[in-house]
Amino acid sequence: MKKIILLFALTSIVFSAAAQNKAASPTEQALADTICKDLSKLDMKRITTKDEAVSAFTNCFLAHTDMLMKVAEEQHVDATDEAAMQKIGGQIGKDLMAMNCDAFIKISVKMVQDDKTAEGTGATSGVFKRIEQKGFNYVVLVENNSEKSFLWLREFPGSDKFFGDTAQYAGKKMEVSWREIEVYLPQAKGYYKVKEITGISLH
Repeated sequence: MKKIILLFALTSIVFSAAAQNKAASPTEQALADTICKDLSKLDMKRITTKDEAVSAFTNCFLAHTDMLMKVAEEQHVDATDEAAMQKIGGQIGKDLMAMNCDAFIKISVKMVQDDKTAEGTGATSGVFKRIEQKGFNYVVLVENNSEKSFLWLREFPGSDKFFGDTAQYAGKKMEVSWREIEVYLPQAKGYYKVKEITGISLH
């Protein structure tokens, strides 16, 4: 029963995380804080597939089902109501994003990755330089005095932080999670492999 309830909540937690968040209640925030601490203890380097990421996250969440039930009770939600539990799960995801939980951002990227492209994924740390517009937006980092460009093709965890003026991030350290894809570049008249952004976390 606990696992069924948990799956209701997990269904939308990652996909709702990037949306605008409302203020969390003390009970809800306590759950988000606890999950973030547990996720931070995980060795992300050992989590290489989507299934492993989902399993690791589920175990962290399952360990605190009692707290989830308290949140549901506080919001007058029936634990067997799938839609309502999904809403709570999505809200917890937004709470984790709002508190900039780095471990959640990293594991959420792995939870939605395509396992077929897992071998072409990675992460690069560096200093934010600029966002370059060349048909699509590219986030440019400086790593070891060398500029690295990453394609911003679609929404990713943390993308909302880069809407509008990004001057506040100039010179700040961040990590870009990416996957390698092949795209056609008209200006180069050919297909080339580029690193598509799947997530960005600030340090």
